[in-house]
Amino acid sequence: MMKNEILKTIHERRTVNQNSFTDEDIKKDDILTILEAANAAPTHKRTQPWRFVVFRKEGLERLGAELSRIYRTTTATDKYTEVAEQNMAKKATMSNVAIAIVVNYTGELPEWEELAATACAVQNIWLAAHSLNIGGYWASPGLINHLGPFLNLEENQKCVGLFYMGHHNAESREPVRSPIAEKVRWEE
Repeated sequence: MMKNEILKTIHERRTVNQNSFTDEDIKKDDILTILEAANAAPTHKRTQPWRFVVFRKEGLERLGAELSRIYRTTTATDKYTEVAEQNMAKKATMSNVAIAIVVNYTGELPEWEELAATACAVQNIWLAAHSLNIGGYWASPGLINHLGPFLNLEENQKCVGLFYMGHHNAESREPVRSPIAEKVRWEE
């Protein structure tokens, strides 16, 4: 058993999908706490490139409708299915909260650095949500490449995913990770 709460949270955090979400509402104060944790992420030259659009309640319905519309209008006829279109909306509406993850590219740094900083902010979202017994996951379907106008993004901004959250009834589970020794080379 780990004594350090931060390490314990890192090791216990798991992806939790919508099929485990309950109807329990996520309090706005908890969402703000989670977003404040995101805002504490490391950032080179303090560009703080992360931006978030939070969808709740009717906002989730609008997001779901837009994802369905994008799927319907961008999917090739031979690949289109009505079930997939419906699932696009369902993913949003089965969540208590969906957060559009946006990178605000400043031009001051290589884009990968600002993307990496935004990914750090998302990891903080995940850890903060987990600490509040809120499950979530980062979805990055190809449809996000078409969300810019819906999200009112500026030319230098790009949506890199949707983070779906909800209170949940998922059982804790062991991680599926290969040993760290397989991923490290020591030079001493």
